[in-house]
Amino acid sequence: MTGDDSEGTVLLTLPDSLRGAFKEPMGPVETDAESLLQEVSGPLVTVGDIVTYHVVRAGREPDVALVDERTKRERVDSEVRETVVYPDVRVPNPAGALTEELVVALRAGLAADDPQTIFVEGEEDLATLPAVLAAPVGASVVYGQPDEGMVHVRVTEESKAEIRSLLDRMDGDHAAFYGLF
Repeated sequence: MTGDDSEGTVLLTLPDSLRGAFKEPMGPVETDAESLLQEVSGPLVTVGDIVTYHVVRAGREPDVALVDERTKRERVDSEVRETVVYPDVRVPNPAGALTEELVVALRAGLAADDPQTIFVEGEEDLATLPAVLAAPVGASVVYGQPDEGMVHVRVTEESKAEIRSLLDRMDGDHAAFYGLF
């Protein structure tokens, strides 16, 4: 299953039947970035412009930040954009999908010596899933829960297994997707 160049190489797509599985947060919800950062001890991946903005403003540059200049389908304001969007790499990733390019950039970002910002052309909402798989045990992945706050997913063998269970229920080329890890 592949898209054209503007969509990248789509490996997995979210079926409508699975959309409800993403309504509940995958970890504790925090509204204060400083409090959340007290719980972070290893590498940090942020998914979303607003989450990244709050984490940076609280004094921590994420090891990998995934941004798309949007929040709730609207363009972020200039202060957020200027704080978080200096991309090291750009990748295509359509809504409701995960592309090879996104996963490759995420893995490279985690392996880099310096913090990396990945600008997602399309939508980064599902990037939390490969972020948990790619990050080492002990890392943290933080993403936004609209109108609630920031969700902190501690990367453990258990959280990786939960993510694999969700990914296994998505449509697409699972062998190609998991082959990137």
